[in-house]
Amino acid sequence: MDININILTDQEAAILRETIAASHRIVVCAHKSPDGDAVGSSLGWAGYLRSLGKKVDICVPDMIPDSISWLPGAAGILRYDRQPELVQRAFDEADLVCCVDFSSEGRLDEMDHLLLGCKTQRVIIDHHLSPNLEAKLLVSQPHASSASDLVFRVVWQLGGFPQMDQTWATCIYCGMMTDTGGFTYNSTQPYIYYIICLLLTKNIDKDKIYRNVFNNARIPAVRFRGYLMNEKLQVVEGLHASFYTVTRKELKKYDFIKGDLEGLVNVPLTIKGHKLSISLREDTDIDNRILVSLRSVDDFPCNKMAAEFFNGGGHRNASGGKLLCSIQEAEQIALKAILAYADMLK
Repeated sequence: MDININILTDQEAAILRETIAASHRIVVCAHKSPDGDAVGSSLGWAGYLRSLGKKVDICVPDMIPDSISWLPGAAGILRYDRQPELVQRAFDEADLVCCVDFSSEGRLDEMDHLLLGCKTQRVIIDHHLSPNLEAKLLVSQPHASSASDLVFRVVWQLGGFPQMDQTWATCIYCGMMTDTGGFTYNSTQPYIYYIICLLLTKNIDKDKIYRNVFNNARIPAVRFRGYLMNEKLQVVEGLHASFYTVTRKELKKYDFIKGDLEGLVNVPLTIKGHKLSISLREDTDIDNRILVSLRSVDDFPCNKMAAEFFNGGGHRNASGGKLLCSIQEAEQIALKAILAYADMLK
């Protein structure tokens, strides 16, 4: 079977080549609360740009979870919450900004003004729905498994694969793996495994990558996760759906740090026949703000529910949102959402 992984038209490829060739100082930025795909795709794209002799700064709004902080090059990423002056300087000096794994205003929070105020050219590589940022070139594929998937395909089409080394290959694989739950959802297209085959030729250690990401928990985090599944999980009677809440008090009790609960929302989906899992977590900094994560299997539309009830969106099987209310009110909204989709959850 012939698998074509090119995603750019000839004209788009020419525009991107010319834009990169004319640039010398490039900012690559990813969204707030950067996950494995945001970091992996940013590092992979930066690796390609640096192979062309470009000066590249990767900028993110805030902390990178411990589970992905080991990625090659992650230590050099600039954090706006810790290094605002360096991030400001990077944007001021940039002649090209590349937005990776996001394409909408508001995804950078406190860093938004730097992106929107920067008058230089912009390139976007993303797989989320409804992009609204202007760009000289928008590489948008909502059906792609991840932004890392898209970065690989762009690098491949631009002829950068021979220069790819183990470090950026590791980052790209990590991004693809994390955004598909270890290739358990949104990962049925054959081309994905063709890309994995190509990455393996760069001597990545896929087993070690998995262990570093998923088998990297602190003892308090293991206890916290067990507590939440044992004491807080609410399975809706008669439906294959559940939700759980996480309060600020509980976060403090278990010495929570970012990444401790990564992937926990997928655990209820291991229940036989389960179709939907919702996590409702109180924000650690802002009162009455609830962070919502939704995960599903098969054809259940998380993104539709997230848009309708949780001021959010995302992908069919993995979405997120935010609520401005108490945790008790959030529970009622989650229950209302589940009941509204009862016919699909029986």
